Amino acid sequence: MAIPDFQTLMRPLLAHYEDGEERRIATVREALAEEFGLDADELRERIPSGAAKTFDNRVGWATTYLYRVGLLQRPRRSVYRITDRGREVLRANTERIDLTVLSQYPEFAAFRKGSGRTPPVRPPVPGGNGGVTIVETTPEEAIEAAIGEVSTALAEELRDRIAANSPEFFENLVLDVLEKMGYGGGHVLARERLGRSGDEGIDGVIREDRLGLDVIYVQAKRWQATVGRPAIQAFVGALQGARAGKGVIFTASEFSREAREYAEHVSPRVTLVDGRRLAELMIEYNVGVDVKRTYDLKDVDENYFDAETA
Repeated sequence: MAIPDFQTLMRPLLAHYEDGEERRIATVREALAEEFGLDADELRERIPSGAAKTFDNRVGWATTYLYRVGLLQRPRRSVYRITDRGREVLRANTERIDLTVLSQYPEFAAFRKGSGRTPPVRPPVPGGNGGVTIVETTPEEAIEAAIGEVSTALAEELRDRIAANSPEFFENLVLDVLEKMGYGGGHVLARERLGRSGDEGIDGVIREDRLGLDVIYVQAKRWQATVGRPAIQAFVGALQGARAGKGVIFTASEFSREAREYAEHVSPRVTLVDGRRLAELMIEYNVGVDVKRTYDLKDVDENYFDAETA
């Protein structure tokens, strides 16, 4: 099954402490994974940045909210037990505990205000309980979703800018991206733009080492229409004529399914990079983009606090 969101985890997590015993959160996390039938692949899944495992992150935030609103106590690091309020909430909410339930307590508002994060609110549903419905993502997931949305918009803007420039600009852009990715060993002389009459479909060369012992042949075409298999076949022929072992084709548009299938099985090896992937690489390697603002996502340094008691 899919990994439950952090609000869905709240009641089952709290119920594991109902007997009043102290338990390490790692023990409860393992029990929850078994309860929800999560397999090894799901437990290995990470949030988009790779900084944390998705399930661990969601259990962590469910625990944080239950603790901050006073449903759990923390007698020592990573160990929790239920409070009287926690038992009352369990009895009063037999189906689900979520942020809407927690929002009735003043500690909830204080915690959200202190974090600088105002919960997004949807209008109450007619006939419902009149409460607010709050998004189900953890703060990290919300941040990464927002970054993803900004990056998607930026990628589309980059594609528009590419389409508005000349074919020569596109050829140089492609070589810039390859160089920033580490091809050519960071040496300007390791790249050569060949795009001109008689280039036989090869627009540039990236030399992977200073002596030029291994090279990548590049075709960079600012096509606007979908690129089909014949264009890939022509490039393969040019590679064979140059006795090249590998090449890469960049386009500002897309490749057809037939073109991709052909490239997967042909020799010499050919890699296809469409306009969307090129824009993503430009963002990742800072080609044609500026860093507008940087945010640091911080967490407690456990080693710092453990040193005091060591």
